[in-house]
Order: sequence, then structure tokens, then C-alpha cells
Amino acid sequence: MSRIGKIPVAIPSGVTVSVDGDTVHVKGPKGELTRELTGGITAVVEENQLRLERPDDEAQSKALHGLYRSLCNGMVEGVDKGYEKRLEVVGVSYQASVEGNRLRLQVGFSHPVFVDIPKGLTVECPSATTIVIKGCDKQMVGEFAAKSRKVRPPEPYKGKGVRYVGEQIIQKAGKSFVGGEK
Repeated sequence: MSRIGKIPVAIPSGVTVSVDGDTVHVKGPKGELTRELTGGITAVVEENQLRLERPDDEAQSKALHGLYRSLCNGMVEGVDKGYEKRLEVVGVSYQASVEGNRLRLQVGFSHPVFVDIPKGLTVECPSATTIVIKGCDKQMVGEFAAKSRKVRPPEPYKGKGVRYVGEQIIQKAGKSFVGGEK
């Protein structure tokens, strides 16, 4: 069996998991998520554990077995604890703020850039240079963080732009005077 796929997913208290044919529904205090299983992978709920089974030992089935186990584990963890990404805006007069259901980024362009916040996510700006993205869907949180970072990725000379908190930017040496007279 797949090493990842054979590990059952523990279901914490307060989270309910139901299987309806090829669809897994997970509901918890942070929200509700649904995933459809393909490739013959089946799910079974027994004794506060979600177990995934595959039909055969082919390479494709083994790969999907581990994939869907990881995705289901992420769903259970997301509706129980939630996911969070933090971004920081670095640069002189670079700012971020939330206006309604849009994130406003002022990052060196002649105009502010607005990024629509999808439903199911909570975006906060505790300071003008910090963005906190929270949600129960791991993919949606990461995708929105990447979309926001893509507006102005950190440049390699001064490091200005939108970056993840703790991200190391390798800075290049700028041009320098080599020297010498003719």
C-alpha cells in the first residue's frame, strides 16, 4: 500500500465527516468543505477515523491513494483549526488595506491595485504593511496569497514588493564603479 494512503485520518471532536458515494463532506467549526474522489478511490468512516482504499496496486492508483488521503487530511485540519498565510509589503510608501471585499495594494504603480477577496476567506491588515489571510480551504488561502504576491513580487536589488513573512530574498549586487583613469 501507499505509505501515506494507508494512514487513517483522525477526525477530531466537533468535526463531522460523511461519505456519499464518491464525495467526502467535512463540516466543522471553521466551515464546510467537499471533495470528489476519482480513480476508484473509496472512503470509509469508522470509529472517528477516515480510511481511504484503492481498487488495485497500479502506480496510478497508488499515487491517487496518497494524494486523496493528504487532501482529506487537509480538509479535516482546515475545518477544525483553519489555515493562515501572512504577507508583508516592503517598500517606501508601499501600503495594503481592505476595502469592502477587495484588497487594496499601493505598491509603486501610479494607481492602486485591487484584488477581489473570494468568499470563504478572511483578509485583515493589522498594519499598513502586513496582510493576514485566513480560511478553512488550504488551496484557496495559498492561491489568494500567491495572487496578492504576484501584483508586485519582491525584486532582487532592494527587496521591495509583496513577500511572505519570513521569506528570504537573495539580493544581487548592484552596479558599482570599477574604477581607473584613462
